[in-house]
Amino acid sequence: MVMSEYYTPGEVAERFDISHDTLRYYERAGLLTEVERAPSGHRRYRASDVELLYLVRCLRDTDMPIARLREFAELVREGDHTIPRRLDVLESHDAQLTAKIEELLDRQRAIRNKIDYYHSVLRAHEETGQTSAATADDSHDEQERVG
Repeated sequence: MVMSEYYTPGEVAERFDISHDTLRYYERAGLLTEVERAPSGHRRYRASDVELLYLVRCLRDTDMPIARLREFAELVREGDHTIPRRLDVLESHDAQLTAKIEELLDRQRAIRNKIDYYHSVLRAHEETGQTSAATADDSHDEQERVG
């Protein structure tokens, strides 16, 4: 008989860099299957719990709402016949994540443009021997807002 590997709450919390309270919250919120108890009464997690928690953390860290996470976890618990619905949830979230990444990249480009502009202002001041970096870059800011 093959013995299942179990993890303590401390091991799981440390692995995912979360508190015991967060781990218990995930249990109460229905994001994990019912956690087993050792003969001593202590909670213990199966490898499948840890795998699900990894996915839950990925989804949560990418802003999936708790209600949607709960729905996904319920589908997992219902069995393989829910795989098409799970796929829909994940594909929808992936599309939203892709859009958010594009938006963030656009914002990053704007920030980097401003950084480049300020570096050019500082270089110009150094070349002319000015000690103050203060400049009237309102026209540059206005141009960025418009264009």
